Order: sequence, then structure tokens, then C-alpha cells
Amino acid sequence: MADRHGPYRNTRFLLEFDDLVKAGFSSCTLPENSTDPVEYREGNDRPTMRKLWGLNDFGTLSLESGVTDDSIELWEWREQVERGNVDDARQDIAVIVLDEEGNPGARWEFRKAWPSSYDAPDLDAEGAEVAIESMEIEHEGMARVE
Repeated sequence: MADRHGPYRNTRFLLEFDDLVKAGFSSCTLPENSTDPVEYREGNDRPTMRKLWGLNDFGTLSLESGVTDDSIELWEWREQVERGNVDDARQDIAVIVLDEEGNPGARWEFRKAWPSSYDAPDLDAEGAEVAIESMEIEHEGMARVE
């Protein structure tokens, strides 16, 4: 891999799922993660709340892609959830940012991910826009690996 001294551009990335690599996403919104604070005070404490750590919260991964023949894998993944097979649909996935030469760079991995929604493109015979489909993906944890 090239020696990196500057930031990656946010224009080239891949989605890796089910041993497949899907390219061609026009947009990917990586989720935030946070730990919810729990305020606590015992009766004999000073009148100041303690802040304890609570549950970890992971936001939704959002993807947008131009419709192509190879987007069928994403649709089939969503169909598993629609049929009630969420446990079968859950899988580990990754979003990978590519450097200028196309080599893998930064990588975020998501555990037990499953698609919670799919938005089909708006079709307009008078328009010239690319048909864009979007998908929301839920998960049970994320990690920045590289």
C-alpha cells in the first residue's frame, strides 16, 4: 500500500458483504456511535449528578447506489428480512475507502448487519438523472480496523 501522509478522499469506497465486494456507491453515510450517559445521585451525595456510562448506541449505515444489474444481491439481502429471516440475513460487513491508486485504505467493520429499509429509485421518462436506490443498514457494533 502507498505511504499515506494525508487524508483519504471520500469519493472512492466499497461495500464488502457475504464474500462479495460491491462498488459503485454514490454515497455512504457512516454512522455515529455514542455511549449514553446515565445520571445518578445517592441521597447523601452533594447536589451534583454523577455521570455513569450506559448503553452503547450505534447509528444506521446509509448507502446510495445507481441501479445496475449487479445490485440484485442487495435486494435479495433485503428480501431475507422481509420474509422474516433476519437471523439468516445478519452478517458482518465492511466499508472500505480506497486510496488514489485504488488500494484498500481505511476500513470500518459492522457486526451482525441487516438491511432495515430499501428505497427504490424514482423513475421519470422525461428526466436525465441516474436511477438511485438507497438502503439503510442496522448493526450491533462497528469498529475502525485500519
